[in-house]
Amino acid sequence: MDGVNEVALAVFVVIFAAVTVIGFFAARWRRAQEDTIHEWGLGGRRFGTIVTWFLLGGDVYTAYTFVAVPALVFAVGAQGFFALPYTIIVYPLVFLLMPRLWAVSRQHGYVTPADFVKGRYGSPTLALATAFTGLLATMPYIALQLVGMQVVFEAMGIEGDWPLIIAFVILAAYTYQSGMRAPALIAIVKDTLIYVVILVAVIYIPYKLGGFDEIFGAAREQLPEKTGPTGQPGALIPGTNAAQTAYATLALGSALALFMYPHVITATLSAESSNTVRRNATILPAYTLLLGLIALLGYMAIAAGIEPTSPNSVVPDLFAKYFPSWFEGVAFAAIAIGALVPAAIMSIAAANLFTRNVYKEYIRPDADDAEESLVARIASLFVKAGALVFIIALPTKYAIDLQLLGGVWILQTLPAIVFGLYTRWLHRWALLAGWAAGMIVGTWMAIDQDFKSSVYKLDLFGWNISAYEGVIALVLNLIVVAIGTLVLSALGVRRGPDETEPEHYEELGERRAESGIPAPVA
Repeated sequence: MDGVNEVALAVFVVIFAAVTVIGFFAARWRRAQEDTIHEWGLGGRRFGTIVTWFLLGGDVYTAYTFVAVPALVFAVGAQGFFALPYTIIVYPLVFLLMPRLWAVSRQHGYVTPADFVKGRYGSPTLALATAFTGLLATMPYIALQLVGMQVVFEAMGIEGDWPLIIAFVILAAYTYQSGMRAPALIAIVKDTLIYVVILVAVIYIPYKLGGFDEIFGAAREQLPEKTGPTGQPGALIPGTNAAQTAYATLALGSALALFMYPHVITATLSAESSNTVRRNATILPAYTLLLGLIALLGYMAIAAGIEPTSPNSVVPDLFAKYFPSWFEGVAFAAIAIGALVPAAIMSIAAANLFTRNVYKEYIRPDADDAEESLVARIASLFVKAGALVFIIALPTKYAIDLQLLGGVWILQTLPAIVFGLYTRWLHRWALLAGWAAGMIVGTWMAIDQDFKSSVYKLDLFGWNISAYEGVIALVLNLIVVAIGTLVLSALGVRRGPDETEPEHYEELGERRAESGIPAPVA
């Protein structure tokens, strides 16, 4: 865009300033006297249903989601809609799994998924692998939030890295002071703005384009000229077996991976009860409707004849064409705040992982609560700074490449976490071997394709299968875990101690934790 859009920029600055005030105010909101990592990193585990709904929505549906999903639909058509079924599949899983993780975490004071893994399997090594994977998968995810903000700044005609630096200095300041309370309050503003902008867009832009018949007609005509991730032409409907299996495994794998990310687990553990988690699993699908509307912007951009200045500028270019300048400012502020909320939670989650599973485990085992909180705050600053340097110093392509691997990597922690919520049959060394196998094979598949796609083509017994790399790696992981557990059990290899009890995963354990009654000792 030529020149600075002064009206859009002014509106953007006003909204951003208001959000900054909210971020600093959050330090006083429902704050306890004690200074602990539970208070700073989990908001004291006191967020109710409404706040948790906004927080999880702001955490899961990031700025890069708003930018990348319509861009993918614009580029390849139906394959870009894989995000819709996976956000439908994921919530029944959340309803079943996450209340159990919340209950046992509350009972034992777990702050991270790696804390649970260590307590369940008595294996600091497996816990370290879980923490390392979480950090590895989270860092490029934070960098991608910066990509979303860069796109917004460029759309307003602002060049250079200084706006990004200013935005993230402000983010670092109020996250350091307010912890999880800051993104919790800001998420309410962010989600409200996003709903308003998208509802206006899906009514106003189709009206200007002559209706959805014209939009889908243009998409049907132009998509066959585009190429999807499987090498097949773009289409309104996945038309080949390869495209269908790729679509299905992307949806399934993404659903399984979503709530394994440390930032999503961190937001879940900040809820005030396991029933709050269950209630949110039933009402979070409202965001899936919003995501479907966001995805349709890709088809609208095709019908509007948008020629994006970059692969990620489809939505900003579409808004710039049809919205008045003042509403552009509102829309761009919504996207930018949509980057701040998840970036804050991700940095907090990464700081919690480092503090609990690296610093306290291996550097300062006798660190007290206040020291833990201070180290987590400082670590969150380094995490944000690292993501900022990453995106400024290296091409955006590297952040996207690594984020594609993030889903593949984080899926390899699923066996230890998910199966651990129900059974102790899996052996800790088998889980570690399965994790290593999945990480190596998943990374190799991505490298073998030069990071051009997260879908890999397999030739198995004469069958040609195109599937999500994360699912392929996870299947291998599970095979290694099952065989390894059988062998190690047969050899009598000792299992680690389990500090949890069956009742710690249920409502009874939750009620005892809330009432202060100690659980029976094994």
